[in-house]
Amino acid sequence: MERCFTMLKPGVLNRRIAGEIISRLERKGLQLIGMKMLRIDRELAAEHYADHAGKHFYEPLVSYITSGPVVAMAWQGDNCVSIVRRLTGATDPLEAAPGTIRGDYCAHTQHNVMHASDSPENAEREVALFFAEDELFDWKDESAHWY
Repeated sequence: MERCFTMLKPGVLNRRIAGEIISRLERKGLQLIGMKMLRIDRELAAEHYADHAGKHFYEPLVSYITSGPVVAMAWQGDNCVSIVRRLTGATDPLEAAPGTIRGDYCAHTQHNVMHASDSPENAEREVALFFAEDELFDWKDESAHWY
């Protein structure tokens, strides 16, 4: 079963829309296996966004992500990364289709509402960066037959 990492950025908490976004992922049938609210320090932000170091948007991105609390989540499901990426929408809000999370809730790329892993390999790295294995719960509700 594939895992995906998502992070709701500070603006989501400021706007009080975290529940709406989490609900979209749950309604799709993905399984939430880890979640925590935290403040990211510059060191963790630098490690998380290491592949963007040196790009013109890196410093504003690190500044934004460390400006307030975030909600880090680990999800699980078949084709989880692809599904989350489709639900999330394009990074550029002008390209994000209506009905996607970014299409509905994001107006500025710099203050993007959500991070979502872009590959299964990055998902594993990101999940491990934010969660210890004992903070992840691979559970099954036998009474829920919809998935």
